[in-house]
Amino acid sequence: MVTKVPPRPAPARRALRLLLAAGVAATSLAAAPGAAQAEDGKSGGTTLTVAVSQSIDSLSPFLAQKLTSTSIHRLAYEYLTNYDPKDARTVPGLATAWSPSADKLTWTYTIRKDSTWSDGKPATAEDAAWTFNKMMTDPNAATANGSFTANFAQVTAPDPQTLVIRLKKPQATMTALDVPIVPKHVWEKVGDFSKFNNDKQFPIVGNGPFVITDFKVDQYIKLKPNKTFWRGAPQFDELVFKYYKDGDAAVAALQKGEVSFVPNLTPAQAAALGTQKDIKVNDAPGRRFYALATNPGAKAKDGKTFGNGHPALLDPAVRKALFLAVDRTTLVDKVFQGHAVEGEGYIPPRFGSYFWQPDAAQKRAYDPAAAAKVLDAAGYRKNAAGKRVGKDGRPLDFRILCHATDPNDKAVGKYLQEWWRELGIGLKVECLDSVSDPWVKGDYDLAFDGWSVNPDPDYVLSIHTCGTLPATPKDTGATDNFICDSRFDGLYAQQAVEYDAAKRADLVKSMQSRLYDTGYMNVMAYPNALEAYRTDQIRSITTMPEAAGNLWGQDGYWSWWSAVPAASASGDSDGGGSSTGVIVGIGAAVVVVVGLGVVLGLRRRSTADDRE
Repeated sequence: MVTKVPPRPAPARRALRLLLAAGVAATSLAAAPGAAQAEDGKSGGTTLTVAVSQSIDSLSPFLAQKLTSTSIHRLAYEYLTNYDPKDARTVPGLATAWSPSADKLTWTYTIRKDSTWSDGKPATAEDAAWTFNKMMTDPNAATANGSFTANFAQVTAPDPQTLVIRLKKPQATMTALDVPIVPKHVWEKVGDFSKFNNDKQFPIVGNGPFVITDFKVDQYIKLKPNKTFWRGAPQFDELVFKYYKDGDAAVAALQKGEVSFVPNLTPAQAAALGTQKDIKVNDAPGRRFYALATNPGAKAKDGKTFGNGHPALLDPAVRKALFLAVDRTTLVDKVFQGHAVEGEGYIPPRFGSYFWQPDAAQKRAYDPAAAAKVLDAAGYRKNAAGKRVGKDGRPLDFRILCHATDPNDKAVGKYLQEWWRELGIGLKVECLDSVSDPWVKGDYDLAFDGWSVNPDPDYVLSIHTCGTLPATPKDTGATDNFICDSRFDGLYAQQAVEYDAAKRADLVKSMQSRLYDTGYMNVMAYPNALEAYRTDQIRSITTMPEAAGNLWGQDGYWSWWSAVPAASASGDSDGGGSSTGVIVGIGAAVVVVVGLGVVLGLRRRSTADDRE
């Protein structure tokens, strides 16, 4: 059910006066859907329901790594900085301005005065300092985002609007600290951060555009607009993420109008939905990569190994042969039906300055004959039954972890079985509702892997460094799949302190080259974002980037914050579809008027933001 859009709140009118004083057209603000809310605070009954297929790993920002979880945290908590949805440049978040010292070892952030926690208390620099200090002093609090603070020497809050971070050495990601800032007065009461999932008491106190109000495991998570959010409250009266184990069931729910939005469509689903009334399909270049990950021998920082990965995968020759027997062109054409780009480097082509491709001499193109020769030369000969065996007589029979909710995993798995069978290699595709348990235990040979990459790639690079390994086999680290390579670590350390954008991009490309050569990760494709929403429920919504961008899993909260209920057309002064770029333009204009905008540098992290 939809209702008329209520009148704009007093905060929006104040912003309008500021903009008019600066010579900004009033019609621009009128087109900004995110600024509207009900003045009386009553719900009008509009609900935006998003279908999701990924379980919530934790509602604690200190533990969550999955995309669904971290996307929700972006809605519930402010970060120091945000990304402009138009072009992904750094824009103010909880911080309105920032500046480094001459030696780049001390960064000072100005914290905005108009951000409040949803329980009414002001959000201050002390909250940010407490958040970072907790991560610096408690390893459990650093589980998800510890790479951001590993180089911090001291974090202080001299006053409520000033945050000072002193570094051990320069750090290139200081305008891209993708860490949700939490309220000190709530979180200082938490005991064991490794066990606290933040899912027992509702509503959850936050200062983002939405407030988490209810949660049932593998059923739903509900959010309400934060009426005091400094950018203005969202227009929908409720936002619901509803869990669907089966993608076809989610699509059926969209067709019936039971949900408003469905991400991660298959090409067949997208084609079918594209012909239906009141449904719009969005097909945009993705920010994710889709890869094969090998178990390089799970180990902890204390040097102890664990898990049951196949020892043959420790041999670079075996990894090389496997990847030479993967036909990326066929996968793009047959599995993704053209809605993807062939993968090679770790960073998708959407991020042009960091995008890398191997040269002709380095490239491992599909060549099963060459793969067979590599195995022969390395001593993995076929026995009488046609099976490849090692010198120990053990056959090359591998297992691959597959997400039961991802049809791409199942389809690609069948191709791999066929291609590798010709080499004399067996493959068992093990599809599970959650691959997390065997993954963190190291109980796998290969796995289908994928991460969403942010404009600054530091985070998704950091998860392959030795420092992210678990402390002991009983612990959980931030590592993706236990890679620990000294050359890769050296390059990571160099890029982390390089402020020259071109030089840093070259280092990031060298890291991708090294990762490619080790063969631990085989990036097969960069899938498009295939998603759909009901136009009779959502009138307009912001994509990121503004031109041909995605809606689900954005670097920020722009899509759901900006969404306008369909029936609001008669109540909105612009009388038509809202321009997605206008929303951010207004935010930037207000910042200029108040004198707050300082845009420096590089942005960071894939949200621990985005696993799977």
